[in-house]
Amino acid sequence: MSTSVPVQEISIQELLQAYRERRTTVRAVVEEYLGRIEKLDRSGPGLNSIVATSEEALTRADELDARFGESGELAGPLHGVVVAVKDNIDTVDMDTTCGSEALRGHRPERDAVAVARLRAAGAVIIAKTALPDFATSWFSYSSVSGETLNPHCLDHDPGGSSSGSAAAVAANLATVALGTDCGGSVRLPASFCNLVGIRSTPGVVPRTGTGFLVEFQDTVGPLARSVEDAVTVFDVIAGYDEGDDFSVAATMARPPVSYMASLGDRGVAGVRIGLVTNALGSEADPRSAAVNALTRRATEDLRAAGAEVVDVEIPDLDEFLVDTSQYIACSRHDIDLYLKQRPALSSLRVADIVARGRYHRELDLLEAVSSGPEAPESDPDYTGRFVARDRFTRVILKVMDQHGLDALTYPATRIPAPSNEERKEWTVLTFPTNTLIASQALLPSIAVPAGFTDAGVPVGIELVGRPYSDAELFGWAAGYEKQSRHRHAPTL
Repeated sequence: MSTSVPVQEISIQELLQAYRERRTTVRAVVEEYLGRIEKLDRSGPGLNSIVATSEEALTRADELDARFGESGELAGPLHGVVVAVKDNIDTVDMDTTCGSEALRGHRPERDAVAVARLRAAGAVIIAKTALPDFATSWFSYSSVSGETLNPHCLDHDPGGSSSGSAAAVAANLATVALGTDCGGSVRLPASFCNLVGIRSTPGVVPRTGTGFLVEFQDTVGPLARSVEDAVTVFDVIAGYDEGDDFSVAATMARPPVSYMASLGDRGVAGVRIGLVTNALGSEADPRSAAVNALTRRATEDLRAAGAEVVDVEIPDLDEFLVDTSQYIACSRHDIDLYLKQRPALSSLRVADIVARGRYHRELDLLEAVSSGPEAPESDPDYTGRFVARDRFTRVILKVMDQHGLDALTYPATRIPAPSNEERKEWTVLTFPTNTLIASQALLPSIAVPAGFTDAGVPVGIELVGRPYSDAELFGWAAGYEKQSRHRHAPTL
């Protein structure tokens, strides 16, 4: 059977309905996605978002089709949903390189917990996606895969570090994808590629089997073309895992039986949201002015959907973002820990990889962390940054209390996705991204599309809530999305 349901822009629920009505098969859908990967990623515009495709994807598709043919029941809430996975998330059927040429040929012994949960829910893992070496950049270049392109504007960056996941979903090379987010590596590429990206309260989604930069700050999250699709995936991957000490947060969150149920019909009606005006860029820079205008328009969409939006400021915001940054103190240790825990990689160390030049030479943060302390506690500022982080979180929550706010909003970054030439203006730690706010204050956040600049470059906003308010955030984001409807497919 050949599919009568085009996969371009198809939602998870539309895909499941097509399976139920026997209008298509999982094999047909997987074959169509593989064809799009060949046509758009490996040739044509050459997006270069996919590092490897699974040789077992079609076998898995046949198993799901046979099971449905015998029972008439879908295998789970993601039956036949085609998922691409960032290449720092372990998969037993494909190599996991973390974007580093030093890890070429590394085949993990077991799936990451998030991947195992996707498979148990019926998903087909079709591919691994590109990322900068060890997820150390906002930009897309990698020693393994080279340059990944933005499907909406090929000469602009798709954002990092979940570059390939974002580009693949935006270009309809998979139904949804997984990324990881330490400082914004899901939400920033979601913004640059006109997608939805979720960063949960840290620990609500377990990280067992994934690489990270700052252990207590990293999360795993979905990138999708709609809030509903993103939350459908989140429902599957969230929850306690004894292998991740931080996932006790999944129980502290008092999770709902279904995060999807939180979308409901209320949306943002009656919700009070603060626009953080000192997270806007300078109007003197036309790039920031364009983002600011779209952000202000997004607040009007929120109001039209029933929310109340007021202007607020976070005191000393930019100073807090510097004072709470732990990359230099933690990331060498945390990358090395990933390597040590895997027998085939246990002799590797990130400092040696950099010293031998086995990395993409534009990765300034990787160079910096490779000379950081082997033990974070030996950094004299390590403890002070923890104290500053606690204070930062309290300052943000105090602003919310003082203004009676349910959530905050601001643009994900203060400029749109830069062109490949423009991105040379910044180092990683000087790039004007606001995604660090939720990350370094350990707050949940969801990025949603806010429209396009006059040049056709996507822009996204974030909605940020209190700790463990993930479910409420999803409902508010869905209400905004329903009012604004800024997602559209790129022209390729």
